[in-house]
Amino acid sequence: MIRFSAWRLLALAWLVLPIVLCTAATAADTAPGAPAVTVAKPVFRKITEWDEYTGRFVAKRRVEVRARVSGYLESVHFDEGQAVTAGKLLFVIDQRPFQAEVARARAELDRAQTQLRVAQLEFERGERLQSSRAMSKESAEERRARRDAAQAEVDAARARLRAAELDLGFTEVRAPMDGVASDIRVDVGNLISGGSADSTLLTTIVSLDPIELEFEGSETEFLRYTRLDTAGTRPSSRDAANPVEARLIDEEDWLHKGVMTFVDNELDPDTGTMRGRATFPNADHVLLPGMFARMRLYGAGEYEAVLIPDAAIVADQALKLVMVVGEDDVIEARVVELGPVVGGLRVVRSGLAPDERIVIAGLMRARPGQRVTPEEGEIAAGTGD
Repeated sequence: MIRFSAWRLLALAWLVLPIVLCTAATAADTAPGAPAVTVAKPVFRKITEWDEYTGRFVAKRRVEVRARVSGYLESVHFDEGQAVTAGKLLFVIDQRPFQAEVARARAELDRAQTQLRVAQLEFERGERLQSSRAMSKESAEERRARRDAAQAEVDAARARLRAAELDLGFTEVRAPMDGVASDIRVDVGNLISGGSADSTLLTTIVSLDPIELEFEGSETEFLRYTRLDTAGTRPSSRDAANPVEARLIDEEDWLHKGVMTFVDNELDPDTGTMRGRATFPNADHVLLPGMFARMRLYGAGEYEAVLIPDAAIVADQALKLVMVVGEDDVIEARVVELGPVVGGLRVVRSGLAPDERIVIAGLMRARPGQRVTPEEGEIAAGTGD
């Protein structure tokens, strides 16, 4: 009975063994190996680098139109929101009080001139009498003094007349420059004040051609431009009109061409940024003050650049990493310094050689220190600037 059981166990073992071996083979076939990733070498070609910023257009000149004399607003002589030329009549203040003041000042001048003529005659008569010793020297000197005082009074009266005429002229408020006027802030018939910092604001005028784009750059970018200028690679925008291009929020291409015209003399200590301005021609008045725009500034001369897609870049807090596949197919996380986007690809300033292989697809399966199965891919080179 025992011998029969042994034979049964042996036969059962022979039946089970192939199943176990098959299961083991299947498990071996499905065991996880080195994950597959797509790798490619960076694009290496000559580029001209542009640095992108955001900014807003501002008027090159902006004037708040205020009266220089006080009075009642009598009339308005321009259309709101329309272009005006320098010297165009905009507002008229009631002129009657100022005309009366001019008449009074002119009468005072006439009186002073009459007194001067009388004093002059007395002085001349005194000189004749003194020459014949019929008048003392002291009396002659008194007549000379009265003549000089009368002359001074004439000069003062003439100055008062000139001031009154100026005030009369200031009742006509004219455009100080060419530009586009805003709305009328005061209606006809209102009393306005003038001649002080708190004078009544009547309207504003802004110039549109040319127009300026104001933006801010970081301290790091400013230092890079300074280093390029020192090395003679790119002149500073303080000394050269470096080219600038801009596009509005509804534009895809860089349609607007301008030049750098201003770089501030100090960094903002609160933001750590440097303020700059670029000037654009604007004959068709498409660009208006306050418009938001993207701009790009000529950053460096033509040079050989290493370019990779943004999809190949991993962010680790402040660091930017690229997964590099070594000769033994082991992943290495490489810290890189990035530049602007050129033709759809990101410039790598440092940290990556042109002949190294980087992971461009399958980043989720690529871990530093892990062996992978690389599959060759290709980075499509951009065609833009």
